[in-house]
Amino acid sequence: MVYYGQTSCEQDTERYLDVVKYVFSSYKKEVPLVINTMGWVKGEGLLLLIDIIRLLSPSHIVQMDVYDWKAMAPLTPEYVHLTPGLYTKGKQQAKRKQMGTSGAENWKPSEGEGDASAPEYKLLFVHPEFPRAGVAGEARVHSGILRDMSILGYLGQLQSPDIGAVLPLHSLVPYQVPFSAVALRVIHTDVAPTNIMYAVNASWVGLCRIPDEIRCQTDGPVLLTQTPVCDCLGFGIVRGVEMEKKLYHILTPVPPENLRLVNCLLLGNIAIPNCVLVGQQGVEGEIPYVTSDYNYSILGSGKLKKKKHFKRREYAFECDYA
Repeated sequence: MVYYGQTSCEQDTERYLDVVKYVFSSYKKEVPLVINTMGWVKGEGLLLLIDIIRLLSPSHIVQMDVYDWKAMAPLTPEYVHLTPGLYTKGKQQAKRKQMGTSGAENWKPSEGEGDASAPEYKLLFVHPEFPRAGVAGEARVHSGILRDMSILGYLGQLQSPDIGAVLPLHSLVPYQVPFSAVALRVIHTDVAPTNIMYAVNASWVGLCRIPDEIRCQTDGPVLLTQTPVCDCLGFGIVRGVEMEKKLYHILTPVPPENLRLVNCLLLGNIAIPNCVLVGQQGVEGEIPYVTSDYNYSILGSGKLKKKKHFKRREYAFECDYA
């Protein structure tokens, strides 16, 4: 497992492909492999999908043929063979380049053109019969709900098995992790080193392992200059940062034997569900991590908004991480 750190790969497609390659490299080919591709199939998303097909060489491709939606061509082997991807070149491109040179003997395939051989796979079409399949906009809403529910379910492992006894974040005992024991990296944006702890506090992080040894040159946090593609062993919440003792306080259900392998914290653009922070019970005074006294003119700031369309009957669910 690799923590990509974003819900869309639109901002960094190159790293997305690197992650796909890294994960696929561990496939032992002893059992069948099912690859669930994402729903971004327009523009660069389609080109990226062609790259992935060339990279993974599947034996079968199942294409959803949504009713009354003709924006996507059938992904036949011939189509993938001829069409350029985002980073790979199709057969037509290679031919044009070859014909434009003074002599065929001077032409050499450039990087990426060696993958222009015709793929061999069987294309299967599926016609969904369920209502509203493929309706624009709804997939993003559904994925957001499912993402929050999966995070809540994951955090539920921190709770007592007793039904009804839900403990708020500030009542759970965290692990203490020295600054010098783990490297830190914010994936999705650039953060000044002086502000890094503000970004990390009360954030969802991937607990990862990089092959390099952590070497602490200063008494401050260890900061990576590039985002690594590495194993992710689980997730956690940085419940607090103790600057005097130089400790991260981390809540995670990952077992201690796996935590010993963690030497890197990756912070992405995945937010803790609002209800985890706002719905903390048994708090006197201000709720931890929540404030109403804030300057909303700061770039990137914004109020927590209630999504009214979640309250439709078919999507109603209690936001609780028990």
